[in-house]
Amino acid sequence: MLQKLELKVPPVAVWLVFALLIWLVSQVLPLLQLTFRGHQGLAVLLFVVGGVIALMGVLEFRRAQTTVNPLLPHQASCVVNSGIFKYTRNPMYLGMAVSLLGVAAWWSVLSGYLLIPVFCQYLSRFQIHPEEQALLKLFGAPFADYMHRVRRWL
Repeated sequence: MLQKLELKVPPVAVWLVFALLIWLVSQVLPLLQLTFRGHQGLAVLLFVVGGVIALMGVLEFRRAQTTVNPLLPHQASCVVNSGIFKYTRNPMYLGMAVSLLGVAAWWSVLSGYLLIPVFCQYLSRFQIHPEEQALLKLFGAPFADYMHRVRRWL
């Protein structure tokens, strides 16, 4: 039954849901306030850095002239292993996670931070793993080699 979620929900929509959940739990279940002087500046910095990381991935896909649509990995035209893809196989998702860390830092409650690993687990299970399976079918050994050389997140 859970397989029905694989490659079905756009990761940006998942990000929005988790950003809203972080805000909601900060209002309803504010476990352990973690504010400190400058936490909102740090929050903005994390949000921007996350956006830049994600954008770097999108731009590298554009340079390689392959699809950036995460719901259609079978339409990829090549294995992208240049630029930021030398360091992470999933810069767009890494960027989303970093920007969510910024959202959590803005509200600065433990309950918000605890949702970020859940976001990463959701993406790993329902987006990244199915993408990797599709790319292994499509590209075989070159993608398998890339998977062994470059870590999923960092």
